[in-house]
Amino acid sequence: MDSTYQPPSGISRTGRRILAGVAALAVAASAAVAGAGLRDAHAAETETAATAAGGSAINGFRSVGYFAQWGVYGRGYQVKQIDTSGVADELTHINYAFANIHHQNLECFEANKAQSPGPNGSDGAGDAWADYGMGYTAANSVSGTADAWDQPLAGSFNQLKQLKAKHPDLKVMMSMGGWTWSKNFSLAAKTEASREKLVSSCIDMFIKGNLPVIDGRGGPGAAAGVFDGFDIDWEWPGSPNGAEGNHVDPVNDKRNFKLLLAEFREQLDALGATTGKDYELSAFLPANPADIEAGGWNDPEIFEYLDFGNVQGYDLHGAWDANLTGHQGNLHHDPADPREPARQFSVDLAVKSYTDAGIDPAQLGLGLAMYGRGWTGAPSSDAWGTATGPASGQWEAGINDYDVVKNVGTGYYDAELGAAWRHDGNTWWSYDNEQSVRAKADYIRAEGLGGAMWWDLSGDRSGTLTGALQGVLGSGTPGPVEGGDPTDPTDPTDPTDPTDPTDPTDPTDPTDPTDPTDPPVDECTAAAWSSSAVYVGGDTVSHGGHEWRAKWWTQGETPAPSDWGVWQDLGAC
Repeated sequence: MDSTYQPPSGISRTGRRILAGVAALAVAASAAVAGAGLRDAHAAETETAATAAGGSAINGFRSVGYFAQWGVYGRGYQVKQIDTSGVADELTHINYAFANIHHQNLECFEANKAQSPGPNGSDGAGDAWADYGMGYTAANSVSGTADAWDQPLAGSFNQLKQLKAKHPDLKVMMSMGGWTWSKNFSLAAKTEASREKLVSSCIDMFIKGNLPVIDGRGGPGAAAGVFDGFDIDWEWPGSPNGAEGNHVDPVNDKRNFKLLLAEFREQLDALGATTGKDYELSAFLPANPADIEAGGWNDPEIFEYLDFGNVQGYDLHGAWDANLTGHQGNLHHDPADPREPARQFSVDLAVKSYTDAGIDPAQLGLGLAMYGRGWTGAPSSDAWGTATGPASGQWEAGINDYDVVKNVGTGYYDAELGAAWRHDGNTWWSYDNEQSVRAKADYIRAEGLGGAMWWDLSGDRSGTLTGALQGVLGSGTPGPVEGGDPTDPTDPTDPTDPTDPTDPTDPTDPTDPTDPTDPPVDECTAAAWSSSAVYVGGDTVSHGGHEWRAKWWTQGETPAPSDWGVWQDLGAC
């Protein structure tokens, strides 16, 4: 997408792009009105959301992939793999998951603090090391050039910047919240002053790139050019179905959520009026009608502020119902679903909750899963059979990546439901495969949707699923998103579900600071770890028969295996 002139509030998203060709005099004049009030949502407009949903597109469709911050550790999934697999050519946006909101000042922030268990676990947690501290070698960097020890920007932020240089049409969004880090949204959205402060801090840090200096990285403008906007993953305004400990205001969250989106839109447009860039705003949209209603997600007015939203199309069922197998992402209603009617979810039901309320389908993306949900003790290959509990998973019980699930037992597909699953006589897995993705791509075309979204890219490293989507949407009749070039994890009713889109109990997430099974003490050369000592990045200690290297500043954190923990295990002494 080319740099565009940003008019003041009250002008439609189509109007913004029409005015993109206005002469430099108009760009200068825009500064005088950049601070104008919020859009008049009731003004007569001739635009459709097809053009309101503009931005980067492939043949008129979006394909948005989430990149998980913590995936660079145990999963070993780094930005370069998006490039070398060819997946970058099949994406229009990457959502970087996630940014947190600080519990004290209610602002965006960066820090190196591991997630801790319990309802207050998200307070102050962050991973600046993964974001912009970790150095990359020539072999694992997108550019093929090693990071210098003193460069201000390293980590995944720098790798994403390099990826954008190779793929100029690719947009990168900072995704805020997720399942684990939505705790403080309600407080930050509560007043006009707190909304203004939050949005200003996020723009300053991630769009202007003014990162705090941590372990020698960061500084003014260090991350400028990495992010093209924000993705709002508030799970969930006004609803008790979010993570334990979330602040929820069931009376005012709906209104405040809308005002928060308006504040993001206004401040992003004001900045764009001075930079000549068009900053995007998207959101992760719930599937559960109760959560939709509680947060006002299907209010057409919020789509005056959003460029687009991605509808949750997975986690419709899972092993939180330990004794009942079933589909987690069925496209259509399953008449055999034995659950009460209010929990008989489908992708189509979720999408229609928005389009029936007046949301233009072009502003909607359909969420697809690069992982499966599974059960063990499941003798029947049919859905909705008995089970004894969650199946074993590499990262968490009941969940495995597509790359793992695709090889389990025998595959099944129901074309009427648009649902795929696998069964090996004992374990039963619901997932998306090439058949279900193609069916959902056909649905995207038939319903006039703007594209698709993936959680998360590490689950399908060869790009099988993105390739299946591209095969349907990437050629033929263009989709509704302007600018297209044809060549170019929660149960919505379950407040304790650990994954959507991220997982507070996943050992790849910073909620796992310790491991209860340290090996026996052996003879080590490094000094023994002390709970009272202060360690900085590079310091080595011995503990539990292993040697450990600190990734960043720490005190009192016991060395133990953890993807997001401060300590890197150097092996047995």
